[in-house]
Amino acid sequence: METISLPDGRLLDLDPGPGDPALPTVVAHHGTPGAGTRDRHLDAVAAAAGVRVVTFSRAGYGGSTRHRGRTVADVAADVEALLDHLGVATCATMGASGGGPHALATAALLPDRVTGVLCIAGVGPWGEPDLDFMTGMGEDNVEEFGLALAGEDDVRPWLEEQAAAMRGTTPAQLVESMASILPEVDRAAVLGARGVQLGEDLVASFAEALRPGVDGWLDDDLAFTRPWGFDLDGLVSRKVPTFVWQGEVDLMVPPSHGRWLAARLTHASSHLLPDEGHLSISLGHLEQMIADLAATIRP
Repeated sequence: METISLPDGRLLDLDPGPGDPALPTVVAHHGTPGAGTRDRHLDAVAAAAGVRVVTFSRAGYGGSTRHRGRTVADVAADVEALLDHLGVATCATMGASGGGPHALATAALLPDRVTGVLCIAGVGPWGEPDLDFMTGMGEDNVEEFGLALAGEDDVRPWLEEQAAAMRGTTPAQLVESMASILPEVDRAAVLGARGVQLGEDLVASFAEALRPGVDGWLDDDLAFTRPWGFDLDGLVSRKVPTFVWQGEVDLMVPPSHGRWLAARLTHASSHLLPDEGHLSISLGHLEQMIADLAATIRP
């Protein structure tokens, strides 16, 4: 990773990726919690598709300075600074889980620089009358967001306890600690033969994300329980190429979130898959996801 200074004085950790800098660029937003460490499965799929994936750690994660009180929308300015630093004029963007709304914000707020957006098992917005935010979530996530709604002082101790258990863990231990939010298909995705790298890379991402503490995780949770700070309607009116993927047995981000996003983003290509979970959906379908997204970058 390299660290850059942002216009407001904060620092941002980024990894420009293993691909040729001249290749079309995809900016990837990690999940919650997470960091801009490498996802080897994604890198392999991107290389085969002829694109480069740039990653970064959101504010408060890893070596990226905390941005207290940030909204989901605030990430767009950080991505713009990242693109300027790398000399990239236009890109596509993608995000999974907690990275989903941040990818949508980037596409909505940087219309001259983002050619398309991929949202994988992305969190929907809190407070929408037609989205019951927590129904269908596993026990751990219900507790987490309930505490986040109560405020920073309530949720911080819970996150610190969780983070202590996640540091220095193995993929198998991680799966056991997340039992209430991992359906069998996701457990198999992490522990099965195809998921070896996925499990190892998840552990590495969590370790880097939580190395300085839980501020990034905390600020993500608070941002998800407040207005996002941007309007999805701009993506629809401008017909920005948008791809929504959601598994119907997801216990981290329930399928109602994916259905809500698909209904609101009326122009999007949506894939609501009955037998996929939160993690398995990327393991099984990433080639199509990246191929569709890459097509938006090329002339």
